[in-house]
Amino acid sequence: MRLRDELPVDHHLATVYRYGAGLCGVVLLVFGALGFADRLSPFDTDGTRIAGMSTNGLLSLVSVLFGLLLLTGAAIGGNVASAVNITIGALFVLSGFVHTFILDRPANILGFGMANVFFSYVMGLLIATFGMYGRVSGKLPHDNPYWRRRHPREAAQESLAARRRQHAPAARQMSGAPALRQGSVASAARSRQ
Repeated sequence: MRLRDELPVDHHLATVYRYGAGLCGVVLLVFGALGFADRLSPFDTDGTRIAGMSTNGLLSLVSVLFGLLLLTGAAIGGNVASAVNITIGALFVLSGFVHTFILDRPANILGFGMANVFFSYVMGLLIATFGMYGRVSGKLPHDNPYWRRRHPREAAQESLAARRRQHAPAARQMSGAPALRQGSVASAARSRQ
């Protein structure tokens, strides 16, 4: 089974993935665009302050690229948006860990400050949460396509039981019809005698 077949096109989870990716993509795109508008030096490790965070030209470029990637995922939607959200969210959290250790060192080529580290953690967790919503949980409802994929035997049994319940009234109605006809034929025969 292909990844895109796992989630029905009209499933409500696709909306969560799409809007989550779009919202976070716009935030990153605006932050990067503000850095470009100030014509920042690409490798300035002191970092110029924009929106309360330090930045440089390279961080602006990275922000714009990740913003565009999230917006592309939002445009595609479905499982693609979910996978993009999970991946980028994990990368942001990883970036927060790495930059915690390289603050005030020459390796800090993105000009991160402590506010950037916090933003990276929060944004990463937010993006990943949008991507994992409805996919990663111990108590997914049984109509969730991810639960059905993980529990195919139980899903098949529930589907069969639902079909039987749906067809049971029609079957009872059809099986009752010949009995009614036979009863009406017998009563007609008695009335002739």
